[in-house]
Amino acid sequence: MVCSAHAIAQGLAEDGGLFMPQEFARLSMTEICAMRELPYGERAITVLSRFLTDFTDAELKECVTAAYGKDKFNGFPVPLRQVKNNVDVLELWHGPTSAFKDMALQILPLLLTKAVKKTGEQMKLVILVATSGDTGKAALAGFSDIPGTEVIVFYPEEGVSDIQKRQMITQQGQNVHVIAVKGNFDDAQTGVKELFGDKNLALELKEHNCSFSSANSINWGRLVPQMVYYFSAYADAVKAGRIKAGDLINFSVPTGNFGDILAGFFAKIMGLPVNKFICASNSNKVLTDFINTGTYDKRREFYKTISPSMDILVSSNLERLLYVETENNSGQVAQWMNQLNETGVYNVGKNLQSKILQDFFGTWVDEFETKETIGNVYRDEKYLMDPHTAVAWRAMEKYKLLTSDYTYCIVLSTASPFKFSNSVLEAIKPKEDFSNISTFSALNRLAEISGLTVPPQMAELENLPVLHEEVIEKTELESTVKKILGI
Repeated sequence: MVCSAHAIAQGLAEDGGLFMPQEFARLSMTEICAMRELPYGERAITVLSRFLTDFTDAELKECVTAAYGKDKFNGFPVPLRQVKNNVDVLELWHGPTSAFKDMALQILPLLLTKAVKKTGEQMKLVILVATSGDTGKAALAGFSDIPGTEVIVFYPEEGVSDIQKRQMITQQGQNVHVIAVKGNFDDAQTGVKELFGDKNLALELKEHNCSFSSANSINWGRLVPQMVYYFSAYADAVKAGRIKAGDLINFSVPTGNFGDILAGFFAKIMGLPVNKFICASNSNKVLTDFINTGTYDKRREFYKTISPSMDILVSSNLERLLYVETENNSGQVAQWMNQLNETGVYNVGKNLQSKILQDFFGTWVDEFETKETIGNVYRDEKYLMDPHTAVAWRAMEKYKLLTSDYTYCIVLSTASPFKFSNSVLEAIKPKEDFSNISTFSALNRLAEISGLTVPPQMAELENLPVLHEEVIEKTELESTVKKILGI
């Protein structure tokens, strides 16, 4: 057993496993509804204090004030938008990188800095990140020039949008390094996890006064802040009169690495009244198949889609769900993870699958459906969404059609539509040809058509110098890290 500060500083357990709390604290309906009148930072403290018990209230307040202040977020950090009857959208992209990862990665560096002091860690922390698009930039922005850290981000060379790539390769900071990997996200993520598990490399790092930590959702310090916005959304839905206190609701979540939806499931364990989590996948539907069959099989074709942050075949956080659902049977979970590494497949059995189906509904959405959804919602509801949000919206529609369950639903919107302006333009203006339009022309065209404003942090990218141009083979992650650290 370790304290929360140790779990945050270390990122991944020494045996390669993921940290989990011994038990989940509970929030009463009175406490959840009390959030209605609180600013977001105080809502965050309500949840964070239940898990980060070795942090004082003053320390948590200092962290949330710095992370979610007006200089970082334009207005309330996570507004709940009514789009149509009985369906709201939770916008999680009003932070500095226009993606939901800001909700965790603006506060994680602050928590990490305090965690290091608590644990007495003297070594430089090397923050290793594999990204499918959004985590990379959010981690770079959060950790840039944070003393005592070095940030190394690996992204799939052809697996992110133009804006996502531009956000990363123009990142300033004396301690940041951005490297493209020839391969897909799973190649980068697997490579990073192998580095964490390399005991010989850990010894070499120690000799050079360095140790690894993580900003990916494998870090417990990433998941806890994400639980907050589920409670926040529920409190706002009650405040707006969309539901009554205690009503069960549904959430539809665009899902790749299973971290975002898992945070919601943990919120349910804590007492949030949730009927069903709709796990929305794109054409890389490994999670849909798992939920509906009990078999996790990564031995399949990998698709590059217009929702690249979900282009994932190995969902790292799923093992945390399995740990909870097997009543903390870490040996069984480790066996399944070993099977996945060695054979590419494992099966959890009918009983456990049935248990998972009580909380989760899995479905997937193809490219045509994604664009059609963006166009339909824009035309019918005058609401503009990015491809990831569209996947979650269409999944919600499929769920209702298949189950006839019309429970009030919140769709999680994980990125600004401007981050994927070319795809969004093609969806809302299908008769126009945008094949030769540049990324920044697409931003301006989308603003012109929609009447919305291009986020300033995206508009400025056009004139920022490219600072990171290195491209490596997927077998070169270790040598690249050593070169950066001078080992």
